Amino acid sequence: MKAVITAGGRITGEFAREAGTPIKALVRVRGVTMLDRIVDALRGAGAQRIAIVGGEEVRAACDDRVERVIDEAPTGAENLVKALRAWPDDGEPLVYATSDMPYVDAAAVDDFLRRVPGGHVALPLAEIGAFEARFPGAPPAGITLAGERVVNGDVFYVPAGMVERIESIAERLFNARKQPWLMARLVSPRILVRFLFRRLGIGHLEKHAHDVLGAPAIAVRNCAPELAFDADTVADYRYVSTHD
Repeated sequence: MKAVITAGGRITGEFAREAGTPIKALVRVRGVTMLDRIVDALRGAGAQRIAIVGGEEVRAACDDRVERVIDEAPTGAENLVKALRAWPDDGEPLVYATSDMPYVDAAAVDDFLRRVPGGHVALPLAEIGAFEARFPGAPPAGITLAGERVVNGDVFYVPAGMVERIESIAERLFNARKQPWLMARLVSPRILVRFLFRRLGIGHLEKHAHDVLGAPAIAVRNCAPELAFDADTVADYRYVSTHD
């Protein structure tokens, strides 16, 4: 299995001061950087080749632990494209992960990957009840679709032969990723209308992704909440610093 991790994100303000670094991937949580956690998780789940997209500090921190470090670009969207191009399309699927999951482990990644149907583009979903049970009192998370609240994970499965198709819309997807209404508007007017009237369900998004990519897409439900907690804010950091 081949994998790639994006590690170019920066943090500022209170978050950076309390964490002691402006580079999110190198934030230490209970003595271990978040970058080390995802590298260990991917190795434990079977990744034999791991590439990381990051800057010089990231290279210095992990150059001896992975097969390839790719110089970061100025923007997150460009780094996503670099990640998709990290390995040649050699008939193996690509697992893409972010570097801000402070609770990720090999068991969570392996469970997700084992449940991806062959040939599908996939991402994991954690149910909100399971997420809140695992992380009581954590900052609010998730999105409500057709009355169902879920939290999406930050590991993605790209089957062989799909990288170019995803790359063609990667920049738009990246720029809309944190704003559900923009994501809905991006995909189609019909999807946007469903979202605005709270009738947009996960199945609608899966079908539309299939139509756009020309390949089946799936949100794998009931995945481990550890895949869905990302440390984006100082509130997240304070939580993970005091909760195992």
